Amino acid sequence: MTHSGTTTHPDTTPDWNDLLLDQLEWHWRHHLRPRLDGLTDDEYLWEPVAGCWSVRPRAAGAASGTGAASGVIGDGDFAIDFVLPEPSPPPVTTIAWRLAHVIVGVLGARTAAHFGGPAAEYATFPYAGTADEALGQLDEAYAAWADGVRALGAEGLARPCGPAEGPFADYPMAALVLHINREVIHHGAEALLLRDLYRHRDTPGTPAPS
Repeated sequence: MTHSGTTTHPDTTPDWNDLLLDQLEWHWRHHLRPRLDGLTDDEYLWEPVAGCWSVRPRAAGAASGTGAASGVIGDGDFAIDFVLPEPSPPPVTTIAWRLAHVIVGVLGARTAAHFGGPAAEYATFPYAGTADEALGQLDEAYAAWADGVRALGAEGLARPCGPAEGPFADYPMAALVLHINREVIHHGAEALLLRDLYRHRDTPGTPAPS
């Protein structure tokens, strides 16, 4: 029995399309998306430590020294801190950055490559300057990806990913679906943890033992 109520029996073939989608859908509907409701702009842009990567007004990013050479990119009034290869150790990222990563790099780019969705690239995406706008982008990106996965069927899950996935071109689409599930769950949990930390940011912690 899956969370959505799909039942499989030993004498029937599992509906892998339904099972793979259900893994993400349950998490999205019952955990991740409800806990993002009410996200404020202050939370969205909160930088818990110095040197965070975030989404920021383009002029402010350039003036701060995190400009084009170090990765302020995007098409619009707001841009994202982004550079390849990633610094080591990687910077801490804000909720705004994490949501943008899911919207563009995790869901948007894959929907464009595999399901005919609109182009979604870090360098040209119109990043959201507010939490409400970002959640709208997230909902749209998630719905488009879920619709694409839902339509794959057994044959679609078995076909190779193709050149859009680079060195993983020969992997089946099922492997990509599982990867996207992991990415959304992982980065969504990071964003929710930051909400928890923001809520308790003025609460003293327990001192480390001497």
